[in-house]
Amino acid sequence: VQLQASGGGLVQAGGSLRLSCAASGRTFSTYNMAWFRQAPGKERDFVAGIQWSGGYTRYGDSVKGRFTISRDNAKNTVYLQMNSLKPDDTAVYYCAADASVRALVINKLAMDYWGKGTLVTVSS
Repeated sequence: VQLQASGGGLVQAGGSLRLSCAASGRTFSTYNMAWFRQAPGKERDFVAGIQWSGGYTRYGDSVKGRFTISRDNAKNTVYLQMNSLKPDDTAVYYCAADASVRALVINKLAMDYWGKGTLVTVSS
């Protein structure tokens, strides 16, 4: 499985961006998917996750109410809609896939596949 994230860029505080992550392969619809982010000098942190069916989602505390994760299994794509962006949201954003058949997990060590990341920069 290959994951390709896109949609990053430079945005002013308070603005919005929509990230996309396109996956190869025919088993995307069975994978739980997640977004993580890593700011310079910091660890990679969980942002949002979505169950394979799209019926269950989870969010990191710092993005709740501002970010929304969704997926389109027909297009093999997962999205991250980011609203009310803050300078602290500046990071490289990575999409990840959990290929195990299980409940949604948010631990980065549980992810089986990673995309290369897309940079989001929020200016104040």
